[in-house]
Formats: sequence, C-alpha cells, structure tokens
Amino acid sequence: MTSKGPGRPAGDAGVSESERLLFGGELAYDIGWERHEGAWLKLGLWAMGRELPRLVGTGVRLAHLADARALRVVLASEAGRGIAQAIGLVAVNSVLGHLLAGGSTNERLVQAVPALVVVAVTAFAGSLLRSASTAATGALEPKVQRVATEQYLGLVHRTELAAIEDDEFHRLLDAARYGADSARRMIPYCTNTLNAAVSLTAAGGVLTVLHPALLPLLALMTLPSAWSSLMISRQRYISFHAFVQHARAGHLLGQLLTQKEAAAEVRVHGVGPFLLGHFRTMAETSEREQTRLARRAARIGLVADGAGGLATLLTYGALGLLLWGGAMDLAVAGTAVLAIRSGAASLDTLVLQITELHQESLFVADFERLCREAEARAIPTGGRPLPERLAEVRFEKVTFTYPGSSGTTPEPTLREVSLSFPTGKIIALVGENGAGKSTLVKLLAGLYLPDDGSGTIWWDDVDARTADRDQVFGRVALMSQDFYHWPFTFRVNVGIGRPGRPIDDRAVGDAAGFSGADRVLAELPRGLGTLLARGYRGGHQISGGQWQRIGIARAKYRQAEILIVDEPTSALDAVAEQRVFDRIRALAATSGQTIVLITHRLHSVRHADLIHVLKDGRVAESGNFEELMDTATGTGDFREAYLVQAAAFDAAIPAQQAGDHDTARAEDPA
Repeated sequence: MTSKGPGRPAGDAGVSESERLLFGGELAYDIGWERHEGAWLKLGLWAMGRELPRLVGTGVRLAHLADARALRVVLASEAGRGIAQAIGLVAVNSVLGHLLAGGSTNERLVQAVPALVVVAVTAFAGSLLRSASTAATGALEPKVQRVATEQYLGLVHRTELAAIEDDEFHRLLDAARYGADSARRMIPYCTNTLNAAVSLTAAGGVLTVLHPALLPLLALMTLPSAWSSLMISRQRYISFHAFVQHARAGHLLGQLLTQKEAAAEVRVHGVGPFLLGHFRTMAETSEREQTRLARRAARIGLVADGAGGLATLLTYGALGLLLWGGAMDLAVAGTAVLAIRSGAASLDTLVLQITELHQESLFVADFERLCREAEARAIPTGGRPLPERLAEVRFEKVTFTYPGSSGTTPEPTLREVSLSFPTGKIIALVGENGAGKSTLVKLLAGLYLPDDGSGTIWWDDVDARTADRDQVFGRVALMSQDFYHWPFTFRVNVGIGRPGRPIDDRAVGDAAGFSGADRVLAELPRGLGTLLARGYRGGHQISGGQWQRIGIARAKYRQAEILIVDEPTSALDAVAEQRVFDRIRALAATSGQTIVLITHRLHSVRHADLIHVLKDGRVAESGNFEELMDTATGTGDFREAYLVQAAAFDAAIPAQQAGDHDTARAEDPA
C-alpha cells in the first residue's frame, strides 16, 4: 500500500490525507447521540418562538414526574419574580417622577420615599424568590435524572432479547442514556428560559403601559442583540464540530500508541513513527480549522455589534424625539431606558437558553421514543402457567430466523427442528460451529420464540408463545460460553444466580465446591468478599478458567429444573474438565435436574442419555452414544466426527511418549 504521506489537507471537505488513508475519510461515531449533530442550526428566531411552549412543556412534565412540589415552587417563584420586576419598574417610574417634579429637594425626596420602599421591597422579594427557585431547581435536577434513568432501565431490562441484539435499538438506547442526562440539564435551562421570558414580558408590559411607542423600541433594541447571540452560538457549535473530528482521530492514534494490546507490534514493526506522523497531520488540520473559524466568529461578532450599536442609537434617538416633542415625560424616558436594557438582557438570555434547551430536548425525545419502543417490544407479562411436574420440553418443526439488515432477506438459523428434552436426563447438543446449537438453547430458555407460524415449543401441553415467560425463565439456569463476568464480589458472582433471595454463604460454598471454584476462593485475599474486577482498589483479576468455574457454580446455585451448559469446560484443563462432567452426571442422578450440554469435545457426551446432532440448522440424528456409533443406525455424522477426534487424540499419545523418551536419553546418556 502506498500513500502520499501525511501533510496535505484533503480539499473542501477539510479531511486530512492522513484521515483518508487511515480511516477512509472523516472518523465519525456511529452511535445514537450523534444523529442530532447540527439539528438546531436550522432553528431561527421565529422557530424558537414556536418551539418554546413544547420545549418548556417537556421539561415541566419530567419535573412533575420527579417532584411535583418542587416544580410548583419553581413556577410560583418565577411568576412572582416577574410580577416583582414589573412592580419594581412601575415604582422606579414613580420615583423618577417625584424626583424630577417641581419643589424643593427635601419635598421631592419625601414624596419619593413610598415608591423607593416599594422598589426595595420588590428587589428583596425578587432575591427571596430567586433563592427559592434555585433551591427547588437544585432538588429537581438529580430527581429528574433518577426518574428518567429508572424509567428507561426498568423498561429495557424487560425487552425481548431480539431488541437488545438489534443495532438500531442499541443506537436508540445510546441516545436514551444521553437523554436521561439531558433531562436533568433541561431543568435549569427551563428555569432560566422561564425567568428570561417572564422578565421580557414584564419589561414589555411596563413599556406598553408607559407609552405605546416604547414596545416597538424594545423590539428594535433587542432583536439585533438576539440575532447576535444566536449567530455566535451557532458559530461556536460549527467550529467545535468542524475540528472535533480531527481531534477524535488524533486521540485514537494516541490510544493506539499506549495500549498494551498493540504494544508488541508497535515496537517490533516500528509503527510508532508512522502513527506519530499522521497524528501531527491531524493536529495541524485541527489547528488550522480552529483558527479559520475563530476569525469568522470574530467577523460575525463585529457585524452583530455594529448592528446592535446602530439599533441602540436609533432607540435612544427615538426616545430623544419623544422627549423633544413633549410626547413623553423625562421620568418615563428614564424608566423606559431601564426597561429596554432589562428586556435586551432578558432576550439575550432567552436565545441562549432556548438553543441549549432545544439541543437537550432532542435527546429527551429519543429517551421518550426508546420508552415507547421498549414498551412495544417488552416481554409479555402473565400467560398460561407451566405444569408443576414437567415431563418434557418438545420442539415441533421449529424454525427461527435472526432479523437481517435493511433490505435483506436473512436465512433461517434453525429449520423445522423437531426434538425433545425429557426431564431428569442428560441431553447433549453437538454439531459444527454455526449448526444452531446456541440458538436452540436460547429458544429453550425462552429468550427467543419461533418464527410466526413456524413450529411450536411445548412445555408438556403448554405452548411457549402463550406461556408465562417468567415461569419459563424460572425453570432454567443458563451457563453460556460467554457468560457475564460481573464486576462484583465472589459471593455476588455466584449468588446472582438467584437475585431475588438473600445470598446464602453456605450454598455459595457448596456451589463453588461442585464446580471446583472452591480452589479459586481459597486463593482470594478477602474470600467471598473479594472484588473480581480489575482496575478498582481491592479488585482481583482471575483467569478465564477460574471464571468458568465460577460460572458453573452460579448455574448450580440457581437450582433450576433445567440446567443449560454451553461449552462449560473450554477454558479448563483435562483433569478439571473431567471433574466437571462427573459432577454434571451426579446432578442429573441425584437431584433430578435436566442437563442440556453443548460441547465440541465428543468424548464428554459418552454418558449422555440422549444426543441430538445438529447440522446446517436441522436435526441430523438423535440417540444415545451406542446408537449413534452403531454403523447400522443413524446417519454417521456423529460417528465420523467422534472417530476423527479420537484418532487425533490417539496420535498425540505416542508423540508425547516419544518426546519423554528422548528427554530421558538426553539427561542420562548411559
């Protein structure tokens, strides 16, 4: 592969040649919260006015769910502040009228005292109301975030597994996580927006009362300032998103140079200078972009300031003409100046808060959409109860298809599968990778349902589609090949098999003894209370084989009627593997558990009561070990695979013995 080397920007797109070479273009996230990038750039002043009720309504609804009392305090405080501000402006006008009237200074001051008292009282009341609003808003923020987070988590953990495995649902989930944080941030933005809107309304109302011509003057004064605030905010947003892609790409290269996973190849292949050269190119591209956009923002600010200055000149000129012509008293003009300045500041604040509020509301809308999607894709509650004494689980012509990408028609993973799982027996599922074994046990566990109109899973005489799914889950313990390593203590990693009950340390110890995890436990510095999570203080790291023993102990601790173990010994040594299989057989013999075993090591299924062989999503043959090995019965798929594995094992033994013999001769030439 050749390249033009790091250095030249890639034309109008602003993507450096390094980014084109390494990433094929701009390095952009493909996650839910990125979908709204630039959405509010289309929002103008008129659109802001139309959007304001909806945006504030969203924040108010979330706040009402979290703490209705605190919300009432906020609304009452902000309304009170607006009323106090309006009364204060009217009182200021009265004060100015008395001070500018005829008579001695003492007389004018005495006459102005009542109005001054009103000004002081309204200012004090405004301060108290602001403090009350601030306290209530501070109480609302964490409550809103908690309520929103609990709402979507409570719904998502009850959705069908197919939803969690859906990429589009996961993108929406990413955005919803961000939306829960946005819900919290919306509360102060809503409060500030309400405050600015009420203050602007109060100023406009007072000006209208003082003189009909003053309200247009307020608009003349404030609109250029509002336009300036909007344009500068947009420019900052554009600037950030224009250079952040280069910074993101450079950050990725920095991670690659320091990650332990890439460290060996970085050193042996001399990758460091290559990545550093491209890092420099991306950083320089980012710097040029930031400089260019900063200059543009300065030009916009200069134009906006000029427009604002002209509007101010025209406003005060109009006030002067009204005074000159006797259409307005000097006291009214002074009050108008204060009201106009207050209104302009309020409108600036309003524009900035609405832009932030709009941005956050997009993610809150995603949060709401996720909640609707999660409700629509929820696991049904209730249903037919399962038999108390189950005889078997039976698949009849079951077909299952994973959802495909948009515009594609996926092929079924399982095709008309018919087989049975008699209770109290050891049933093995074997077959090549991709044969459908793991999918089949997920259907057995109730995680999936067959395709519509494509077969039935019977729990005795109860159809899994109409069964109480919680009862299905309650009958099953699942120890899959990729079981989760919870970042909790040893005790909880085993006890989480039955999370609805208090954890019994004795039962945890028994389960650990069953799986061989008792030897893992003996080596842990804090015993059952040892945190099994790397990177935390007191955390302890264990090997994959040790985790597998814990996973088996977790499944044992659950004490379910059906125990599904998917490749349970892939990370264990031969001795530990044999011990696990011995214990699995003992479980079926002594406790009556049904064991469903998936393994590629066919010697491990010799003692299974029933073996189902899957091939290309179908059942190739079924029977016990003797029946499948008999040349007169079956298809030979199991027998052929078993003999291949046995031959490889037999060939390895003489080679090992020969190696031991050569070593002995080298150590003792005599």
